[in-house]
Amino acid sequence: MSETTSAAETAAPHRYTAAMAADIEARWQDFWDAEGTYEAPNPSGDLAGDAELAARPKKFIMDMFPYPSGAGLHVGHPLGYIATDVFARHQRMTGHNVLHTLGFDAFGLPAEQYAVQTGTHPRVSTEANIENMTAQLRRLGLGHDKRRSFATIESEYYKWTQWIFLQIFNSWYDTEADRARPIDELVTQFESGARPTPDGRDWSALSAAERADVLGEYRLAYASDAPVNWSPGLGTVLANEEVTADGRSERGNFPVFKAKLRQWNMRITAYADRLLNDLDGLDWPEAIKLQQRNWIGRSEGARVDFPVDGADSITVFTTRQDTLFGATYMVLAPEHELVEQIIPAAWPEGTHPVWTGGYASPAEAVAAYRKLAAAKSDVERQAEAKDKTGVFTGAYATNPVSGEKVPVFIADYVLMGYGTGAIMAVPAHDARDFAFARAFELPMRCVVEPSDDRGTDPSTWDDAFDSYDAKLVNSAGDEISLDGLGVVAAKAKITEWLTAHGVGEGTVNFRLRDWLFSRQRYWGEPFPIVYDEDGVAHPLPESMLPLELPEVDDYSPRTFDPDDADTQPETPLSRNAEWVNVTLDLGDGPKKYRRETNTMPNWAGSCWYELRYLDPNNDRKLVDPAIEQYWMGPREGRPTGGVDLYVGGAEHAVLHLLYARFWSKVLHDLGHISSAEPFHKLYNQGMIQAFVYRDSRGIAVPAAEVEERDGKFYYQGEKVSRVLGKMGKSLKNAVTPDEICAEYGADTLRLYEMAMGPLDVSRPWDTRAVVGQYRLLQRLWRNVVDEETGAVTVVDTEPGEETLRALHKAIDGVGQDMAGMRFNTAIAKVTELNNHLTKAGGPLSRSVAESLVLLVAPLAPHIAEELWRRLGHTESVVHQDFPVADPAYVVDETVTCVVQVKGKVKARLEISPSITDEELEALALADPAVVAALDGAGIRKVIVRAPKLVNIVPA
Repeated sequence: MSETTSAAETAAPHRYTAAMAADIEARWQDFWDAEGTYEAPNPSGDLAGDAELAARPKKFIMDMFPYPSGAGLHVGHPLGYIATDVFARHQRMTGHNVLHTLGFDAFGLPAEQYAVQTGTHPRVSTEANIENMTAQLRRLGLGHDKRRSFATIESEYYKWTQWIFLQIFNSWYDTEADRARPIDELVTQFESGARPTPDGRDWSALSAAERADVLGEYRLAYASDAPVNWSPGLGTVLANEEVTADGRSERGNFPVFKAKLRQWNMRITAYADRLLNDLDGLDWPEAIKLQQRNWIGRSEGARVDFPVDGADSITVFTTRQDTLFGATYMVLAPEHELVEQIIPAAWPEGTHPVWTGGYASPAEAVAAYRKLAAAKSDVERQAEAKDKTGVFTGAYATNPVSGEKVPVFIADYVLMGYGTGAIMAVPAHDARDFAFARAFELPMRCVVEPSDDRGTDPSTWDDAFDSYDAKLVNSAGDEISLDGLGVVAAKAKITEWLTAHGVGEGTVNFRLRDWLFSRQRYWGEPFPIVYDEDGVAHPLPESMLPLELPEVDDYSPRTFDPDDADTQPETPLSRNAEWVNVTLDLGDGPKKYRRETNTMPNWAGSCWYELRYLDPNNDRKLVDPAIEQYWMGPREGRPTGGVDLYVGGAEHAVLHLLYARFWSKVLHDLGHISSAEPFHKLYNQGMIQAFVYRDSRGIAVPAAEVEERDGKFYYQGEKVSRVLGKMGKSLKNAVTPDEICAEYGADTLRLYEMAMGPLDVSRPWDTRAVVGQYRLLQRLWRNVVDEETGAVTVVDTEPGEETLRALHKAIDGVGQDMAGMRFNTAIAKVTELNNHLTKAGGPLSRSVAESLVLLVAPLAPHIAEELWRRLGHTESVVHQDFPVADPAYVVDETVTCVVQVKGKVKARLEISPSITDEELEALALADPAVVAALDGAGIRKVIVRAPKLVNIVPA
């Protein structure tokens, strides 16, 4: 027998128990499915339905895409799903047409790794996981429109993921129009001569491969040879965002190295300004907006060209162009493409021995240093290491303002991924440059006058000096002088000079890099791209979509020694020669082609899934424009449109949210959707935490088997430590929703998770506390149903004044809390009302009982549906109107005012809550107890805080 089932409960056959909850919940879940209770009608198309419902104001409510894990759900996972369900239910009851559904983001590495380990096909394990997770979620009573659910691994879905990729591939960003345009329009400009080719030749004179190369510099999806994050241990490359702060893979914790590979990229940088500016109009947490702003990293400065004899100029981006006269050397990233161009055959005469690294020639020194740098992550390279490393390239550049020759080094503290991959080093005024200059005995020149007493000779300084609130010194040449100017004025003057002399210009730089879009994995969307015999990429026509993922015998990318940087990816698809090598007619006759053997990253499917929810069966268009406009189109106060509410974890602040915003903007520019932003309002729920218990070896032990004795914790007699952390199978502290549902029922679980605290705050799970919400539901049940007979006990009489006030205050408060997603305080108000009704005794008035059931319906839908039906209603409680408070009962009839004399309470007055300060003062001074306390003494001061306090200070 369950601990929650007492002898008294057994004696009361109609008491609300876990067994009764299970019966009620299963019956109503079946009913909702059969009746299509949660189906939201579209305004047109195959999912059009109740026209009256579709005419209501709409609400599109979404959860972040779940990944169907083999471990199933623990009680931490449903927190956001329950919250959106409660909110959606309240919105339905307040007159909205609510679209709320859930699908599965099912491609990606976890299923593939499981397949490698077990030999189970990723589709088999993923579909089994989806089935299990769907059953677990159904048990929670979530009100999803199941007609709209899908998984990203369905070919009907990823056909359109591939189609979107082709739209991006066949587009370029027109900076003058500030939007994406079809690539054909760019080709027309080249053909007509309106836009010259890079080398000035006619477009018709270029070969197919040359044209492809030119267009590749413009396409929003392009393949290029570029430095990438290569993880030999995973056998795949990673986006910057998938590399941890210590330079290891986010998944698997393998070392990550820089390698040069040909990969697909998305030109997200073209949208940097718009991604930044449009944040202002979104209703998102400021912390998330700040993370995106920092990731995009907009900075204003100047591009400056430093000439190099016999080679291309070195271009740098700097935000401190005013310090150009202080640039005494330059540094290139070790991977910079100019390095090979500028290296001389031998060290120049008089080269400082410290600069050579002990190598006989520049080529040897550079090769050795490059190998050293490749073994470090970007984070390691940027760390403030005590000892700076680098090597002289043997080349000199010319400072464009001073005409001085400055040596060019390579050093790992400069990265290709930031700016231009080259810097002008101003060691007197930059900490890293200062340390490098000291290590390599390089000259330093003070050009920003120090505000302290250090003087202007950097050789005597202990560190660099940098300030925006200073004047320029030692900054005069034959053609320009910045001496005496403030930083702002000096920046403006030097920028104008650089532009006039053709050696630079004012510009904006972004930290944001283009999105690496290739993965060397099997379990992902195939690229709809084939290559001809010249290596030119060709998009598949829409008629050939979807390009389905083929069956393979070996799912795993080839992995290597995690520490072996000198390796190359080998994809699983490349081993399927029959699929890779094909003969196709792309419009100019049958020809031989080779398919792209990389797959898309797991982010691809989640970049647009909100659109598929709208029109999930459309096989002719991405989404019907009228349906998209109805659910997501721009409205007053939200000029970029988007989902009304999007709930998920803050850990997706950069990756998913930034990528989805980019795809929406491209699709909007090309006229496919009306919304330029995918998610108008974002809400980050907190995390349900749990205690983790570890033995002396630091290994987690089963939390359920730990005993507490005198404030200490023991597992099998051994003392263990306890810390609050994540909940998970590996930490042996996971509690499944199935366990709680079996013990108490799903409605109890729903109430407990919503009552634990504010939704956006993390909170510890305590199974022992769940019973509190179970008892609330038992008291609620007893207030309507006789536990002995099962009969409804309500009466058709009018409630008393006190009950009406308690009821309408609860209606007012709960309604406001629901709308504001303050579910914990809503439950507190329901509990307070229910306790009042219990203490009042006697049967409830029907009107009160019905209002109580409607109040609890969004939170505990199963018991509410059951009680609603027992109260004689034949229509589902789901679409009933939420109660409306009578203002006359919401305001207290009287409040108690405390009157103090010399800080001591002398009287309590029952007065109107709307009383004025003057009226309250007069009443207090006239009260007999106050008059007696003053005993004829004069009054120095009366402090009135209507309607709650009067404080009288005698003379």
